[in-house]
Amino acid sequence: MSKRKEVERLVEQLERGGVSRREFVSRALALGLSMSSVGLLLNACKGKEGTAGAAGDSTAAASAMADLGPIEKELHLYNWSDYIAEDTVPNFEKEFGVKVTYDTYESNEEMVAKLQAGASGYDIVVPSGYIIPVLVATDLITPLNKKYITNAGNLSPIFRNLPSDPDNKYTVPWQWGTTGIAYRTDKVKTPVDSWDVFHDKKFAKKLTLMDDGREVIGAELRHRGHSLNSTDPAELTQAKADCIDAKKYLKAYISAPVKAQLISGDVWISQLWNGDTTQAKSEQPNLAYVIPKEGCTIWGDSMCIPKTAPNKRAAHEWINYILRPEVGAALSEATGYGTPNAAAAKVMKNPVPYPTDDELKRLEYQVDLGKDTATWDQIWTEIKSA
Repeated sequence: MSKRKEVERLVEQLERGGVSRREFVSRALALGLSMSSVGLLLNACKGKEGTAGAAGDSTAAASAMADLGPIEKELHLYNWSDYIAEDTVPNFEKEFGVKVTYDTYESNEEMVAKLQAGASGYDIVVPSGYIIPVLVATDLITPLNKKYITNAGNLSPIFRNLPSDPDNKYTVPWQWGTTGIAYRTDKVKTPVDSWDVFHDKKFAKKLTLMDDGREVIGAELRHRGHSLNSTDPAELTQAKADCIDAKKYLKAYISAPVKAQLISGDVWISQLWNGDTTQAKSEQPNLAYVIPKEGCTIWGDSMCIPKTAPNKRAAHEWINYILRPEVGAALSEATGYGTPNAAAAKVMKNPVPYPTDDELKRLEYQVDLGKDTATWDQIWTEIKSA
């Protein structure tokens, strides 16, 4: 049986209620699907599964409303690198009398793997939207007790009730951003405004794309005027060919670590997140960032609490603290990313503007690919090995 057929059969079992969401995740990963693909499939099947697990949901809801007692003396945070202001943690420690341990990771998969391996000391993790259904399905995060999150009203309506977590049952948004193009204005004399640049041989070996199949294939889909979530066979075939064409001009597939190469000049043009570009620009002022005219990805990361968190009251206090206007403002000023906190945006000197109606027409969230997830995985494998 082909991998695609096995995935389709597994999805059908989930929709019929023949397997639990946790078992689905385990079996899908065993088939070789990426964590992002599993998360998107779970989103696609949401609302279609059988009713098994309702009792567990009721138990979780009751647990979420339980009194958490006095604040603990420790808090263990697990977050992306370069994703916080220098004084965010010290100010929290001073005000609440809590000792904070701060560890970092470079990918959602790294973070999830650590939780799945039994790491039980973390109180806060900050996953991207697509990974949240995986964390819920594998029972790795716990519902929030909203009576302790009194500043939730500061969130912009744009970032509430997202498809990855309706009603914000498990998460509170941390930062948001876009995945566009960073480039050296002193090396590239003509302003960049299109994904065309990754097919320009005069920049050979000075270009990088992200080490992320959804972003790379999605960019080529947008380049052709298609949705970055396309499942059309002809569009995907063309996108694959375009990716392979661009590959001959690339220096590497690389994500956040490319900042150092942009700063040094080893790389001139990169597919990169807007906030990382802003961070690099503090050391290399000849950097610019653009949302390509064809469009690109908009995304968000959120705070959530692992089920095994030993300091749940401190974790809730941390989330509520981050939602203060002045704290959220300092956080985004430091990272260069957008704040989902509308009250924070109002007090920032240079907030990342919320997308205009025109920009929203060019920006897309990554959404579920359904049964075509396996096809995307296969295409990315073939691109990397070409």
